[in-house]
This record gives sequence, structure tokens and C-alpha cells, in this order.
Amino acid sequence: MPFAYILYSSSCDRFYIGSTNSTIIERIEKHNLGYYPGPHFTKQAKDWELFLSIECASPEQSKSIEKHIKSMKSRKYLFNLKAFPELIEKLLADSRSPEL
Repeated sequence: MPFAYILYSSSCDRFYIGSTNSTIIERIEKHNLGYYPGPHFTKQAKDWELFLSIECASPEQSKSIEKHIKSMKSRKYLFNLKAFPELIEKLLADSRSPEL
């Protein structure tokens, strides 16, 4: 099942936004182990934990939602997504149309 997800690291007080077709747990473990090659953003910390996940209908939808959340460039938006589930519902509905 594809997901868009947001991770949080308390050690560097940063968020990471991504998408995956694998399980969220597996993805977090890979980020915390430094699995991804090169100067990957998540190598800054080893304490990434799940802040929010959004189950998507397709890999394309999860990528679209990831791109949208990143484009917002706002911590407040991330907290609002978590606090107000209706924002996620709207995001999922809007990502089915080509405008997002």
C-alpha cells in the first residue's frame, strides 16, 4: 500500500516528507540506519519517528501528496494536517484531479 509520510527528528528538530510503496516501519528503519546512499537528508539524525502517514490509492497519488506538502514549506501546515483530519481528506480528494 502506498503512503505519503512525515517523519520528525527531535535531535535536529526537523521534519522529512517522503512517500513509499513499502511499509512505513520498514522505511523509518532504513532512514534511521542510513540505508540510502549519498548525502541523504535523513542521515542528519538517527531518531526519525513517524509524525503522520497518509494512506494513498496509488504510488502516483502518494508522490503527488508528497510534492504538495513539500511545496507548502510550512511547519504550521504539517501540524494542521495532523490536527485536522479533514485537511487530509481534502488532500486525498484533490490529488485525484490533475490540478494538484
